Amino acid sequence: MNARVFRDAYGVPHLRAGDPLALVYLQGTNAAADRAWQLELERRRFLGTSAAFLGVESAGWDVFARQARLADTAQRCFEALDEQTREWITAYVEGVNHALPGGAARAPEFAETGLTLQEWEPWAPLGIWLAVHILFAGFPSKLWRTHVARTLGDDKIDLFTSEGPRTAGSNGWMIPGSLSSSGQAIVAGDPHRYIESPGVYQQIRLSCPEYDVLGLAVPGIPGVAHFGHTGEVAWAITNAMADYQDLYAEQLRPAGSGLEALGPDGWRPARVHTEVVEVAGADAIEIEVIETERGPVIVNDSTQTISLRYPPRVTGRLGFEVIPKLLRATTVADIDAAVGDWVEPVNVMLAADTAGGLLHRTAGLVPRRPAENMLRVVPAWEAEHQWDGWHDPMPRATVDGPAVMANARELAASLGVEFAAPHRSHRIRELVSSQPSWSVAEMPSIHKDTYLGSAECLLAPLVGLEDLSPEAVALRTELLDWDRRMDATSSTASSYAAIRKALVSRLADHFGVLEDAQVPEVFVPWMDVLTHVSYAVENLVTTELIPDVNVSWLAREALEEVAARKRRPPWGETHQLAPLHALRGPVFAPGEEPFDLGLSGDHHCVRCTSSLPGLTDVCVRGSAARYAWDLADRSASRWVVPLGASGVLGDPHHHDQLPLWLRGELAPIVTEWDALEREDRSFTHEIEGFGTVRIVEADPSRDLDLIHGWVTADRASFWGMGELSRDEIAATYGFLDSVPTHHVYVVQLDGVPIGLLQTYDPQADPVGAAYEIQAGDIGAHLLVAPGDPRPGFTGNLLRALGQFVFVHLGHPRLVAEPDTRNERAVDRLYRSGFTIGPEVKITLSDGTTKTAQLGFLTAERFLN
Repeated sequence: MNARVFRDAYGVPHLRAGDPLALVYLQGTNAAADRAWQLELERRRFLGTSAAFLGVESAGWDVFARQARLADTAQRCFEALDEQTREWITAYVEGVNHALPGGAARAPEFAETGLTLQEWEPWAPLGIWLAVHILFAGFPSKLWRTHVARTLGDDKIDLFTSEGPRTAGSNGWMIPGSLSSSGQAIVAGDPHRYIESPGVYQQIRLSCPEYDVLGLAVPGIPGVAHFGHTGEVAWAITNAMADYQDLYAEQLRPAGSGLEALGPDGWRPARVHTEVVEVAGADAIEIEVIETERGPVIVNDSTQTISLRYPPRVTGRLGFEVIPKLLRATTVADIDAAVGDWVEPVNVMLAADTAGGLLHRTAGLVPRRPAENMLRVVPAWEAEHQWDGWHDPMPRATVDGPAVMANARELAASLGVEFAAPHRSHRIRELVSSQPSWSVAEMPSIHKDTYLGSAECLLAPLVGLEDLSPEAVALRTELLDWDRRMDATSSTASSYAAIRKALVSRLADHFGVLEDAQVPEVFVPWMDVLTHVSYAVENLVTTELIPDVNVSWLAREALEEVAARKRRPPWGETHQLAPLHALRGPVFAPGEEPFDLGLSGDHHCVRCTSSLPGLTDVCVRGSAARYAWDLADRSASRWVVPLGASGVLGDPHHHDQLPLWLRGELAPIVTEWDALEREDRSFTHEIEGFGTVRIVEADPSRDLDLIHGWVTADRASFWGMGELSRDEIAATYGFLDSVPTHHVYVVQLDGVPIGLLQTYDPQADPVGAAYEIQAGDIGAHLLVAPGDPRPGFTGNLLRALGQFVFVHLGHPRLVAEPDTRNERAVDRLYRSGFTIGPEVKITLSDGTTKTAQLGFLTAERFLN
């Protein structure tokens, strides 16, 4: 099977290779080509080095990442994996390292920030996963609840719950075959996250003889972890809302040159060292990194010292061995067995297979400990707050009808404290039960449902109000008659949002005493009073815990305020999508025609498009992808992401799915290889006075006669193929065509074949053992076909090849290693500006050796 990248009309990559290692390497090169900025940004975030190019706004995160020991934890978890999984992840990283320079050359953010590339560590994917999910379980909410209890009293610790303020919401549902028009199950839903640019999910297909999987990958992570369809089994997840991270109040004291921390068994040594966080445009920050027996210290100031205990740090496991098992799954039993080893984050999973199997379970690692640990910061020195093993077995449910997961307090209730409000979950159940049969084509009717179940709670205080102005009476009547749908075209929905905002603002004024909580910078968003009031407003208007707050009077004021204003525009005019970009980069490139980004939906709608109700209508969180997996016919499945397949501004596929996403529609999935377009690596370069050089990928069958004649000619003696038969040469070049690390090209001049170019990744070639490889290195062999000598021929040809390697492919350095006996080739290195390296012995794949002269040519030297 040839190693190739194919793309559909939306630029979605379909990758095909001869074995899993070649395929995952190809996935790494593809991710680097499409998402270079995103990959390197996420890597620098787990290393805690992002402020070095992003500036002071990122310094708080970098300090946290260092203190939380994310990089060290990632390395530990990688080293604890089985050898096969480590090899698989390493192959992905090698692909990233090889292609990242070329991808970076296309991404404008690198030039804008001055960011230079570094070689990825083998454990970088694990570090990226940790950085993406370390705040996912919401442990900073324990800082908030502790602050509320200290300030307002212990009885107010749950005052601001709305079943999960600030939590990430997601939808998922499974319709069994008995309720589908095809007789096979449907698995559908949409993960809700901050809408980032580039997007957090990448649509992808991974195909090799062992498996053929399509799904949603996380750039920087090999395989497909959370949402996939193998043809025989499909799966999806939502956040279980489990609580599995604890915060401990620590007491520290000096001990010789180090520190000790007070635990249940007395004072014990704490590990401590200093690190320096570089900050662009500001002074570097020296920090103390401390770790007690509970975990790393993430808060350490004059008022408090707090450590974080989280499962990957405790166990040295992250669960990455599960991902390749998911790719090979063919039944729900395979899925069930695989995710038994999952660690972080804790998820609720739905899965179905073509044999009728259905699965609904939680997966992940949750410690057993007292309930107080799940609520607030607890004292490290009290024995009752220690962990006591793990929840086992994890909760699961028998599926006897439609199954729904929407972060609500259901399957995972025993594992957490705060869950999402039940409105989305209830509405999805209502929708999937509303008709006797469903098809995949009908799934968008659920995805884009805009009914707002939480509206009743805020409208209820308006019902009994008296002595209102005529304008307020008219507005109240309009609102009570409203269909509760947050449609972009509805001005009533907009008026409702305005009243909610006005009410939230007034409620927040009553909790000014909670302002200015002293926490590290990275946790400040979790301590924002207005945000907490915004998401807890349902609870605050019904609770009896704040008798001094007259909700009716506040509701009256809010209603009168909005009624007195000019008529609100439709909801979509202010509820606009605003994707988050680290540099606040735009959605539309210069010269592109922008289009309206107005949205339907709201935080508690199935079409969950979240803003901060007390602050702004702008949408920053919503469906990071939508999917509908068809178990009857995988090609009938559908998906969409908010922007597009490419993370490069100005690329045709940067945001070509956005119009579909805004309308709540799904894009088709193409599974027939013949209907996809093979990625073209060909290159054309004009040289005045020489001609048109064209470099095209060789086809081993089509070009065999040409290749055989060239590599067996006397002038090709140093290629070592002169004694090979035609069949042996066919097998050799067939193999090279099957691996993603080596490429063979026919070089043409004015349409006439004149040579053979072979490029390779030194990481996957014997030459790589002979020198210190740099990320992005590319090796090359050039065989010039027989012909009459022409002045300047070789020099012009090398000029064209340099343009191909350095500009078209984007590699920073070319490695050559001709046989030392090939005096003409060695002499050409000197005359072409190569830096001459040592002579080295290289063991070839057939066991023979050659003495080679290493030479290196950088893009900088060639282009200047």
